[in-house]
Amino acid sequence: MELTQLRYFLEVRSRGSLTAAAKSLRVSQPTLTVAIQRLEKDLGTTLLLRSRSGVTLTTTGRALAQDAEEMLAVLARAEARISGLEDSDVGRFVIGCHEPLGAYFLPPLLRSLYAKHPGLEPTLWNAPSAAVRDGVVARDIDFGLVVNPMPHPELVIVKLFRDAVDFFASPAPEAKRAHQGFAASTREEAFERVRKGPLIHAGRVSESRELLHALERQGVVPSRFLSCGDFELVKALTISGVGVGILPRRVAAYGHASKILRLHGDMPKFPDRICLVYRADLHKTRAAMRLKDALVERGREIDRE
Repeated sequence: MELTQLRYFLEVRSRGSLTAAAKSLRVSQPTLTVAIQRLEKDLGTTLLLRSRSGVTLTTTGRALAQDAEEMLAVLARAEARISGLEDSDVGRFVIGCHEPLGAYFLPPLLRSLYAKHPGLEPTLWNAPSAAVRDGVVARDIDFGLVVNPMPHPELVIVKLFRDAVDFFASPAPEAKRAHQGFAASTREEAFERVRKGPLIHAGRVSESRELLHALERQGVVPSRFLSCGDFELVKALTISGVGVGILPRRVAAYGHASKILRLHGDMPKFPDRICLVYRADLHKTRAAMRLKDALVERGREIDRE
């Protein structure tokens, strides 16, 4: 049983004759007759009683007509819904990123999306950048905000803005202006603060480990270390004056720009690239492209700051 046969059958029922139905459907009467005969054969029943005045439905014909109308109505609703998903700003999407990046990137983005495109339903998936990238490859995540992503043949990588992992400290209030935006007035003073410790860092972050190695090569070894799980705790402890913290500059700046400063301009630093990643075969519905463009624009906005 085919959908075309059902549509032909309902048109015959509606028109009351094969001739009128064939004309309405713009097919030949023999074509229509063969389609109805095949439908009757497939179902093993007689659907129409033919006479000189036209056709009438049998008992099974009336039952089929009712079911056929319901089936075609369901199909029409499905077609309308799919068309809406393709062409409207409606859809659910997963955005992946680690929490410190999301904390300054996402609030303006989501506030704008909810106001302008209420049909978009983003959900958040928080994990380190490597896991976010792998989640996009595995199709668990639609769009990923990733730091220094490794290339992958199935991914599109869009560069958004730059950052750098650096050394930060909370200076004495009277010292902020004297050091021209740095917590230490000289490189030697900065090194001494690092040696005194504790040096606060996110132990699982590779950039933090690279900076520790860079210090060691210059003969600067902290007397104490304090390893934390993530940048947010590093930031809180650094602001409170516990020690010197290793943080991305943008993570250090948001919300507390006056309370935490780079330790010194001559300290080692690790450059970061923040990128948007998504699969090359992403289903490019209107809603998906709307969200992608919003993510890119938010990144460009940060780059202009």
